Amino acid sequence: MALALASKDDGAVMVFQWCNKVFTKITGYDADQVLGQRATILIGPDLEQGVHLYIMEKLMNWENCSTTALNNRKNGEIYLQRMDWTHLSDPETGNHWWLCSIIELEEARAKPATRQDDFVAVADQDSYTKALEKVHRLEKENTRLHELAKSVAKDANEDALTGLSNRRHFEVELKTWIGNLKKTGTEFAVLYIDLDRFKFVNDTLGHDAGDQLLVSVAQMLRELTDESDLVARLGGDEFVILKPLSNSALNVSSLADEIVQRMQAPFSFDGKSTACSVSVGVAIAKANMEVPEQVVADSDAALYHAKSQGRGRWSFFTEAMHSNSIATKQLASDLLLACERREFIPYFQPLIDARTGRIACAEALVRWPHPTKGILAPGAFLDTAAHLGILKRIDEIVFASLSNAMSEFDDSGVHLPRIAVNVSAARLADPTFIHDIKSSGISPERLTVEILESVYLDRIGDVVRWTIDELDEMGITIALDDFGTGHASVRGLLEIRPSILKIDRHFIQPIVSEANARSLTASIIGIGKSLGMRVVAEGVESEEHARIVSEMGCDYLQGYFFGRPMSKTDLRNRLLETGGQFWSPERQDGHGEMARDAG
Repeated sequence: MALALASKDDGAVMVFQWCNKVFTKITGYDADQVLGQRATILIGPDLEQGVHLYIMEKLMNWENCSTTALNNRKNGEIYLQRMDWTHLSDPETGNHWWLCSIIELEEARAKPATRQDDFVAVADQDSYTKALEKVHRLEKENTRLHELAKSVAKDANEDALTGLSNRRHFEVELKTWIGNLKKTGTEFAVLYIDLDRFKFVNDTLGHDAGDQLLVSVAQMLRELTDESDLVARLGGDEFVILKPLSNSALNVSSLADEIVQRMQAPFSFDGKSTACSVSVGVAIAKANMEVPEQVVADSDAALYHAKSQGRGRWSFFTEAMHSNSIATKQLASDLLLACERREFIPYFQPLIDARTGRIACAEALVRWPHPTKGILAPGAFLDTAAHLGILKRIDEIVFASLSNAMSEFDDSGVHLPRIAVNVSAARLADPTFIHDIKSSGISPERLTVEILESVYLDRIGDVVRWTIDELDEMGITIALDDFGTGHASVRGLLEIRPSILKIDRHFIQPIVSEANARSLTASIIGIGKSLGMRVVAEGVESEEHARIVSEMGCDYLQGYFFGRPMSKTDLRNRLLETGGQFWSPERQDGHGEMARDAG
């Protein structure tokens, strides 16, 4: 047998929500081929048209019916079946259900039965008693089926973890709310809620902690909302609230405020504590909206704006956000197409040996030659790419092009000792990364892998740890990029054991005029040196910068003073013009030579 949820407007329109193994065995359909499908999948080509029309008429009128006729299994095999349709309704939810029972019959003893009220003759007291027992059994079975229908209905509408409405139920209810808006002008607000650091909680405290956090958030939302509100979990760490609009929007803003404030409190699990704020986007479905169905997308745009302003806050939707939302959607579409076309290319910025002034390495930085906007730097598209989950794909495309670039440099007769690539946390955690390096054709001795400090060094996963060990065994140099931006620690440095430490440009830029900045930079250089690392100063924008950081002990220099990121053609021409000599340092002692270490 199977249960189908029927449309409230037409009993013949339904979608299967549950079926048992006997049902799948008889019909030939797997359960996943039945669930979510219309009942028309049970109408085979050999089912008599009259029988088909009889069933449709009964279902449309919400009448139980029974038929015996030839029909087809999924594979086309013809068999004789008895098909029964029983109408069930749930007074609590108002949902209408059909129970479909199919029995395979032997043709020799099958008897057509197209009416449910067939007369049963009772010849004597024994047969009467048996018939009565059968009626009691059927009543008991009908009660069980009602309970089953209620259970299936609950599963169909409720999020299993939190008990809130699920995405399906939310979408159904949203249509009802929008219908009321159009008919009666009943305006409402949409609050789109997203946890800011949910992945961090999962990664650091475990998935059990993540589940408990979601349950806690659900309970908090129940406490803050009214009975007239709809609260749903859309999936992952996303929640949404539909709230009727009163005479003032203050109740909506107060709710958003309270949600943000409640989530400022630390979350504890199994004796450990962490913070997990939320961002909230709010939009109003107004009676004069041309497309009220847009209200959820508007609240999502407001949520995106709240996150871009620092997270842990809420934001009302504005028309300016609508324009930005359209631009973001277009950018997202362009990015996906760019991945298909492999449009991303590397630009190169030189790293200079502080002792000799010669190029020691070139860092490969992603650029996107947009068809209409020209060459775009990462800041123009990486946030959207991260939201789409395609950063790893962009990394793969850029890395795959580096082997040809190195070959072109070598064939041109220019000497580029080494190339450096930035690697995201997702790429490091990808087991195929090592395979891609081995198959790239780039000599390990000429490759540096720069790991962003935001990988969060104190909590390296097993896959990332294995990847780093493999890189080290292959002879690839490991550098820690943007050191000092807030995530790493000396313990993390000891665990990852990079050969090169790159000091973030924000520490380097003020050292010409600020003594405190020089002291802080000297301390970072001291940490790196004490751990046997070579040190790179990023953000070198003047000769004074270059002189100071060289005297402080930096081994390599990188910044606009030596060149902005450039195409491989421009870098090749620059190397041909200069012979690789980018600077003539006044000091000539005391520094390790990256070109020598690079091989």
